[in-house]
Amino acid sequence: MKIAIGNDHVALEMKQEIAAFLKDMGHKVVDFGTDSAQRCDYPVYGERVARAVAGGEADCGVLICGTGVGISMAANKVNGIRACVCSEPYTARLSKRHNNTNIIAFGSRVVGIDMAKMIVAEWLAAEYEGGRHQKRVEMLADIERRQ
Repeated sequence: MKIAIGNDHVALEMKQEIAAFLKDMGHKVVDFGTDSAQRCDYPVYGERVARAVAGGEADCGVLICGTGVGISMAANKVNGIRACVCSEPYTARLSKRHNNTNIIAFGSRVVGIDMAKMIVAEWLAAEYEGGRHQKRVEMLADIERRQ
């Protein structure tokens, strides 16, 4: 699987560890984040990953900033993106199974590296269930179309 990853300066170290973890799992990682510890703006990187996912350049994405909130908000401004901030594996798994999320986000100031790896692994292993959830995913897409 081809996975886009993005981060701001706060999450530089965690991004590097998660990218290595993904590669060890056999995935191709495309890095859209900063490689500098110098202060930068998370919306830039959230949008880059979101556009790569929405445009088919990547199958899915991982975003990391201090809390995961800001960078996921930026990603969710791109049509076709369903990004979710998760601080534990259960929400990550259900976000994929019920909401068909295509980007996962978390905060480097909120979760440690081991928890981040569990979140990513659980999310990647989950599959969208469709069925009763499809109507709601279609409702989300309808909101985008009305903008």
